[in-house]
Amino acid sequence: MSTLAGSPELPLKHLHRGKVRDLYALGEDRLVMVATDRLSAFDVVMAEPVPDKGRVLTAMSAHWFAALSDVVDNHLLSTDVADLPVDARSPLLAGRLMITRRAEMLPVECIVRAHVAGSAWKEYSRYGTVHGMAVPAGLAEADRLPAPMFTPSTKAAVGDHDENISFDDAVGLLGGEMAERLRDVSLRVFGRAAAAAQAAGFILADTKFEFGTMVDDDGEQRLLLCDEVLTPDSSRFWVATDWAPGSTPHGFDKQPVRDHLDGLDWDKSPPPPPLPAEVIEATARRYREAYERICGADLDDWPDFADDVRN
Repeated sequence: MSTLAGSPELPLKHLHRGKVRDLYALGEDRLVMVATDRLSAFDVVMAEPVPDKGRVLTAMSAHWFAALSDVVDNHLLSTDVADLPVDARSPLLAGRLMITRRAEMLPVECIVRAHVAGSAWKEYSRYGTVHGMAVPAGLAEADRLPAPMFTPSTKAAVGDHDENISFDDAVGLLGGEMAERLRDVSLRVFGRAAAAAQAAGFILADTKFEFGTMVDDDGEQRLLLCDEVLTPDSSRFWVATDWAPGSTPHGFDKQPVRDHLDGLDWDKSPPPPPLPAEVIEATARRYREAYERICGADLDDWPDFADDVRN
């Protein structure tokens, strides 16, 4: 396993440091995204990195960008360190790097839910709605919804929480045509991914997509699927045989960290408490297993097949 808590110094303009990723400029029309092993819980970045987490996020995103490219264009150009300028080709970037098109990001996160879980269950159990929308009565925790639901939110400023918005609110932010297009594309992508996950023995309970636009060489505006896609950080995957209405199965994500922190006397504000080694190791195993079982590849082989994901 390898660990990268922070990005190495690169001879590129640093644009942004996120909870997990660092963003750099590569000329005028490209970006470099580096996925570190940083992990956040309850909107606080933990002091300890999770080995190989960034490699898993990059490998899974690359897998899904390729698998969904016939449904919607995406921003990924390369995951190959050799495509960086010579003086930026750090071996620390191997498997963690995405060179992408520069897109104008849309101010809405496109969430699709197929099950009543997480915040959707909290709302439903209190009000009988999901995202303010009516759904059938009598659903149990983690129950399947009649059909996947498009539930957008606004993107939060740093340190804030995302805010759920109605579809009409999305129309106000994006315009009717774009809002309808995002809803349609999000549901189509979700359907394709859910079917692939089911074939691998998993349920895709919900996920979050981000989109951007760019003007191509012909002057046409293109919609691009951006950022990460269908990773444990952005999606709720359950093993199908573990699921039954009435309780939410453990997901293939950072749940061991959440469970540990929930058992502490911590007010969920910085600085975070230290994480025991066994919690870090359990989380690393979950991320690796998510990639290997859902995508059907060995993480130890990544990024040897990186050339296959180029557009």
